[in-house]
Amino acid sequence: MRQLSPLDRFIGAIDQSLRTVYATPPTTGRPNPAAGLPEADLDEAGRRLAGRLLRVDHAGEVAAQGLYQGQAITARDAGIREQMQRSADEENDHLAWCESRLEALEAHKSYLNPFWYWGSFGIGALAGLAGDRWSLGFVDETEQQVVRHIDEHLQKLPQDDQRSRAVLAQMREDEAHHAYKARTAGAAKLPAPVRGMMRIVSKVMTTTAEGL
Repeated sequence: MRQLSPLDRFIGAIDQSLRTVYATPPTTGRPNPAAGLPEADLDEAGRRLAGRLLRVDHAGEVAAQGLYQGQAITARDAGIREQMQRSADEENDHLAWCESRLEALEAHKSYLNPFWYWGSFGIGALAGLAGDRWSLGFVDETEQQVVRHIDEHLQKLPQDDQRSRAVLAQMREDEAHHAYKARTAGAAKLPAPVRGMMRIVSKVMTTTAEGL
């Protein structure tokens, strides 16, 4: 099998960015957690609320794709690179599920998705250049923050919106597993100032994506 060069992987990242932002990215084939559940009869306020929340979650998955692809392109260890790619594949499932819910709720995706992807790609590439242990530490902290973020959305979603809840519940399980895999692979604990800065960046992204 041909060994991919950094340039090959970067070209692949460009292709992945186009699929993520403008097309339907390939999924793992897992069934949508919302399948078979009844569609809630939401009023206008409830539908708009659910749409805003799912738009943020979808934007977060776009950012996650960029992050994992950026880390994979600079990872030193082939095993770590493969782990990043497997996690990215599962994030594609999340993208598809969130997009399905946005369509059902008649809500649009974030207009800033290209920015979320490439901004996260740059951050991920820099994390990878710092070394695999630090890159894994970045994954661990990011996924832990995502889990807390999903918990907040599960509290805010209309109680009757079982479909959105099922999607977020499965996403939460996957994100927690990604964090666990990063820790068991040797993730380094990020310094407190870095973790704090990550929380600030995440807050800016989620606030902006909710409206745009």
